[in-house]
Amino acid sequence: MSDWNMQLLEQELAAHPFLKGMKPEHLKVLAGVSMRSEFTRDERIFREGESANRFYLIEQGKVALESGDEDGGVTTIQTIGAGDVLGWSWLFPPYYWHFDARALEPTKAIFLYGTRLREQCEADPALGYELMKRMAAIIITRLQATRKQLLAAKKS
Repeated sequence: MSDWNMQLLEQELAAHPFLKGMKPEHLKVLAGVSMRSEFTRDERIFREGESANRFYLIEQGKVALESGDEDGGVTTIQTIGAGDVLGWSWLFPPYYWHFDARALEPTKAIFLYGTRLREQCEADPALGYELMKRMAAIIITRLQATRKQLLAAKKS
């Protein structure tokens, strides 16, 4: 990637709500493990149980987080869009997805390679701690969304 493209990617990362206020040296590390990605409507981004080695910063579009049951039914746990983060399982062992993710409309995102980023976090604990704090907030939001879905299902 050219220096110009790398700087542009760093600027895009800095502008994403998840990374607002991140130190410039940390943004440089993140840019080094990032690339742009796009998904078409109904494209499966990942499936529950698959290896979680990445995460995405959604820039445009909508993604459904879904969970299947034994009968083949699917429940949408949460719908996320521009400014949201898709995927936290890359950070926590055993590094497998806990939900399915499917693009509901054409979606643009920044792909971050989690395996390499975990290595960077080990080498730079300040970066690791900063990402852990930010991901913890995402996990809490997802758990609350799941709780609301369970309560709604119980009422029906």
